Amino acid sequence: MHIKTLKVFCDVVRLRSFSQAADEHGITQPGASQAVLHLEEDLGVKLIDRSKRPWVLTEEGDVYYQGVRKLLRQFESLEDRVRRSAREEKERVRVASIYSVGLSHMNAFVRDFMEKYPQANVQIQYQHPDQVYELVEREAVDFGLVSYAKETKSVQAIPWREEPMVLVCAPGHPFVHHETIELELLDGTRLVGFDRGLKIRSAIDRVLHAHDISVEVVLEFDNIETIKRAIEIDAGVGLLPAPTVDREVQLGSLVARPIAPRPAGPDLVRPLAIILNRNAAPSGVAEKFLEEIRGFPLDRAADTDSPGHSSGHSPTSMLDSCPPTNSSTA
Repeated sequence: MHIKTLKVFCDVVRLRSFSQAADEHGITQPGASQAVLHLEEDLGVKLIDRSKRPWVLTEEGDVYYQGVRKLLRQFESLEDRVRRSAREEKERVRVASIYSVGLSHMNAFVRDFMEKYPQANVQIQYQHPDQVYELVEREAVDFGLVSYAKETKSVQAIPWREEPMVLVCAPGHPFVHHETIELELLDGTRLVGFDRGLKIRSAIDRVLHAHDISVEVVLEFDNIETIKRAIEIDAGVGLLPAPTVDREVQLGSLVARPIAPRPAGPDLVRPLAIILNRNAAPSGVAEKFLEEIRGFPLDRAADTDSPGHSSGHSPTSMLDSCPPTNSSTA
């Protein structure tokens, strides 16, 4: 029994005409009659009493008609939901990001992307690094944004950009009088650093060791936000990715100074990457999002973080956009 046959039967009853129902379905009048006959044969009852002029529904036919009408409405509603879901799937972008990357890069980009693709539904989760990898691995998101990326059997990493690290200090610190900071100035300095075991801590230690610089680590934290709060009360200086302190620098609560370039040895940078599931390439709007974010200018990243900035496009499509301040950055 086909849905089309049921629709023909209902339209025959609704229009009180085999010929009009046939026209609506693009079939012949005998074809409409055959459709009703097939239903009667399958059910073993007469649905239409053809002995009367004009014909009338039998008692069984009326029960069947009322039930089939309800069934067809439910079926059409189901079809609409499935089509809408497929449409929304193509228009949805699911991103998982570590906190410090998302907060310093995503606001301006999402605003620009939504202006270009207003139908897009951008969903951003801010998570700890391990959770970002987990979400990508089980295809719960289209891709992730992490620092110091590692590839696995199921996860591919695409280098995205390198953030320069800067010397960050309180406004009253002597380092504010320097335009740039030579690494030698850090020798013996009190440093608010990252926890041991974090990749960013290892990268900083490696650079300092390569230049024979020894610092006094007075406090250790697993996240950038807490490090910034400690630096604001002058507990020590810090080495942080430049975009992560843009807001505090603009507000005047922190001062950032670039590290003077070195002729040799590793640079102080934080590498960022986009991670994808090797077996699930982004499609639809998610693919466009990936193309756009890879080419998004670094100097536009913090536009919406500036004090008093007002975006013309409210980022209502962004989810979980206010993570706790004690979030891990590694």
